[in-house]
Amino acid sequence: MRRACIDIGSNTTRLLVAECEGDHLLEVHQERAFTRISRGLLEDGAISQEKIDEVVEVVAGQLRLARELGSEDIYGVATAAIRRAGNGAELVAAIRRHCGLGVRILSGEQEARLAFVGAARTLDHVPAGALGVVDVGGASSELVIGTAPDQMSWCTSFGVGSGDLADRFLASDPPTSDELAAARAHVSQALAGVEVPQPAEAVAVGGSATSLRRLAGPILDSAAFERTFRLLATAGTTAVARRFALDRERVRLLPAGLIILQAASELFGAALQVGHGGIREGVLLDASP
Repeated sequence: MRRACIDIGSNTTRLLVAECEGDHLLEVHQERAFTRISRGLLEDGAISQEKIDEVVEVVAGQLRLARELGSEDIYGVATAAIRRAGNGAELVAAIRRHCGLGVRILSGEQEARLAFVGAARTLDHVPAGALGVVDVGGASSELVIGTAPDQMSWCTSFGVGSGDLADRFLASDPPTSDELAAARAHVSQALAGVEVPQPAEAVAVGGSATSLRRLAGPILDSAAFERTFRLLATAGTTAVARRFALDRERVRLLPAGLIILQAASELFGAALQVGHGGIREGVLLDASP
């Protein structure tokens, strides 16, 4: 059965269309738009009407495409920026009214579970023990421990994501050493006191991890972190985007995403494999009979 998921995140709004059969997904089409909802928040924490209209238009286009590609079931989910906005329900209502799509606002725990399912069930092997998953979003990040394919035993969600971290601390292009140090200190403070069970192996999912595969390869270990930080701290956004065929907006967020991923790797006590599936894949796999 062909299914689709539209994932309204803090940085991007993404569409995944896939053939779903039991535990298997075959990607048919994937696309994303940088809607940056967290940037569209007003002083009172509400999403601006301009941003709501923009997201509704993007979702309408992705929904139309999903139907054109033959999707029988289409699911909508929204994550941290919508969850914490004072009027997140208004965005969901506007999408239903104009597009006819129901969107579920995920809790931090639901977000963590779906990221784990998407990562664990798209691995090309069975882990030898507990699996750790880190999902870096635009306004929050989740750490999960569990047993493949879908048994989550521990998770935490903390309100630091690549978009917010970059907007708050990394103003220069490329970021300065002082800016990077301040961002690292903020992440360390957010994770202070968090005791994470040690997994046998760990996987990173989300837009930052997927993009970093092009810069650092499929394994994010200490050497890969050091090499990639050196690149991002010396080359400008435009140069990196051209060299690795990435969107400039994504490259601007990569140093922040990398900082969070490195912190997660240190907490897990393991290098991070760049995963092949996350929340969207988790939604579709969770819906399979």
